[in-house]
Amino acid sequence: MTLRNTRDLRKSNAHFKKALTRLPLGVASTFRYWGEDRTIYVKKGKGGRTWDIDDNCYVDYRLGYGPAILGYADDRVDEAARKGMEVGGVFALSTEREFAVAERMAKMVPSVELVRYSNSGTEAVMAALRLARAYTGRESYILIEGGYHGLFDAAMWMANMDEWDPNSGLEPVTVPYSRGIPSTIKQLVHLTPMNNAQRLEDIFKKHGSTIAAMLIEPMMGNCCAISATTEFVQLARKLCDKYGVLLIIDEVKTGFRVAKGGVQSLHGVKPDICTFAKAMANGYPIAAIGGREDVMRTFRPGGAAHGGTYTAHSVSLAAAERCLQILDETPALATLASAGEKLKSGMKAILDRRGITHSFSGHSSMFGLFFAPQPPSDYRAWKKSDYSFYDKLARHMQDNNIIVEPDSREPLFMCEAHDESCISDTLRAFETSVDLTLEQVEEERRAS
Repeated sequence: MTLRNTRDLRKSNAHFKKALTRLPLGVASTFRYWGEDRTIYVKKGKGGRTWDIDDNCYVDYRLGYGPAILGYADDRVDEAARKGMEVGGVFALSTEREFAVAERMAKMVPSVELVRYSNSGTEAVMAALRLARAYTGRESYILIEGGYHGLFDAAMWMANMDEWDPNSGLEPVTVPYSRGIPSTIKQLVHLTPMNNAQRLEDIFKKHGSTIAAMLIEPMMGNCCAISATTEFVQLARKLCDKYGVLLIIDEVKTGFRVAKGGVQSLHGVKPDICTFAKAMANGYPIAAIGGREDVMRTFRPGGAAHGGTYTAHSVSLAAAERCLQILDETPALATLASAGEKLKSGMKAILDRRGITHSFSGHSSMFGLFFAPQPPSDYRAWKKSDYSFYDKLARHMQDNNIIVEPDSREPLFMCEAHDESCISDTLRAFETSVDLTLEQVEEERRAS
């Protein structure tokens, strides 16, 4: 079988060549580059679907990595955003709506006593870590292997699984996952696997007095929605309390998505600081840091610095106010989770008929698909698993007009606008794509 892109992407391919003359890889973010002949350029999005400049229509489960929780161009949120435009943009001064949105957040998330705004998840986590250091007077911090907290130097560290021998008795080496990261930062980073209680306790016993914060995504937004057990999250809370460490729960992807109170509410744990972004305003650029009052009041002159010219922009705030109201006061979250359950059920039936072993991870609103009996409990298990079938499947799904990340580490995201037509179109494409993938795997086996 000769692999080819069955969509007509002539306009996208032509634009890619033009864009390449002014943009590295022809895109504004490296993760939007899918190859010279597969990178697409969006014409518009509406509801649960996206159209590219070649007028191919896709059911979209990427949703900008999660922000379009109600669907693209939601009329309710866009109307609110237009009213926000009438306020005037940015002033380097505050507006009343900052308080209104903070009030809504505090109502939905019990751990949020005070709020500060940012423009992106990366900025929010940067500020949260700085806040923790300022409050504790310490500098080092704990990261979970496979977790993602944004594109800033302090967070861009990972366990080098490619060169790790699990039989060596040694831990994998901590390395930056980009060039340009100062090596001096490494001495401040403590990496630990998800759900490994003994390893976490050992880190606290050895380094607890120097650690400012533990950062954790209890549901990994960039690693297949691999999830922490409630016992592990509660242990983290207990150890942080014991050693005077601040617990930061990164809810940039899970916040206001998996539950009104975020993933923290599913585990019954209150962090000292938490961060939000993706689902706050249905795609308008806004993020937030929330947490304990005594900690948050460290944002002050002489304390932790925080600001930003475009922070709390009038348009984004108005969109956030309306989006959060919808998520809080309507069945939107139940609707999109129900769609996720229908999608998983349909996928399961298709895979079961072919005798393909599989499992799902995460939450019905954002989930990963694995071709193994059980989903991995940590990044090490994912790295040792065979995810090649999914990676092949994702390319076929794209060719059959379903947008999923061409990398098994990114979950499928659901939105309120994923209706019955979206699900039925997806399952037809999924069945075709599974068969094409099986054919491809068999052809590769014969060739080897």
